[in-house]
Amino acid sequence: MQDVAREAGVSPQTVSRVANGSDAVRPETRRRVQEAMEKLGYRPNYAARALKHGRFRDVGVVLFNMTNFGNIRILNGICAAANDNGYAITTLTIGQGRERTLSEAVNRMKQLPVDGMIVVLEQRIADFHDFQPPKDLPVVLITEAAADHCPTIDADQYGCSTAIVDYLLSKGHKTVYHIAGPSSSRAAESRARGWRDALSQLGLRIPPTYVGDWEADSGYQAGLSLARDPECTAVYAANDQMAYGAIMGLRAAGRRVPQDVSVIGVDNSLVGMVPRLDLTTMRMKFDTIGHEAFSMVMRQCEGDRVPVGVKTVIPCELVERGSVAEPPQVAILSGAQPIPSS
Repeated sequence: MQDVAREAGVSPQTVSRVANGSDAVRPETRRRVQEAMEKLGYRPNYAARALKHGRFRDVGVVLFNMTNFGNIRILNGICAAANDNGYAITTLTIGQGRERTLSEAVNRMKQLPVDGMIVVLEQRIADFHDFQPPKDLPVVLITEAAADHCPTIDADQYGCSTAIVDYLLSKGHKTVYHIAGPSSSRAAESRARGWRDALSQLGLRIPPTYVGDWEADSGYQAGLSLARDPECTAVYAANDQMAYGAIMGLRAAGRRVPQDVSVIGVDNSLVGMVPRLDLTTMRMKFDTIGHEAFSMVMRQCEGDRVPVGVKTVIPCELVERGSVAEPPQVAILSGAQPIPSS
């Protein structure tokens, strides 16, 4: 800093103000200081800054899956919010080969220069209920279940399903079939529970559940099976990839979508990937979740209290396209020939 000050012809305090982004520096002076920093290869010492100010202005983000669409969008929201507030983000991925616990995630993150951390927790984890966050490292969980020990936030997984069932029933369908996500997923479990409860509360028949793995091929196989059931007129898949696969499977087996079978998904993840996308879906506001999660951890880093034990719920939004319609007026008799696809 002394070298930069001499090179730019300013005081060390002015160099400090420029390095910290202060507005109390004239533009011409700021330019001279920045040119001197570049010439001398100066970088702020973040360890020293943390000792002086008590913070690194960096938040850690732990993910157990970097390929999941929702996780990527959440991370995008976190990064955007961090950038807006002058923070950096440090990411840490804990894969299948390690013990997947919150304690292990915190222990690894505490070795890094971060002020707080966000855990994107989509799967079940062994120590969720027993975990106690460290007093010197605020933790926010993005997860379906509320926690008594950390602030939590997530999309309305349960309410998303009840809204989908209500929407399909309003079109005249007598019941709704479900293609669920993997049993290891908390989100998939809540979506299946919401679907089941919505039908049960109305006294409607609950069809067998088809369990997929979030990928389109599992939806395709479910679609082939569902095409053989003449009573199936409405299908709710727990994500858009499986919903799209189900449409392909139904059509391959001779059932028309939406004339014979309506299909709806969740997450709105195929926009920009599938041309002329016609899939009705329930959009999850993943970027908003990431933005709010960052706000929750930043407030704690800066000394505020954030309530625990009550989950912040981000509502979903129905996106109507062309894969849902009223059921056929004439019931398909068991054993009838499949209707040719259009």
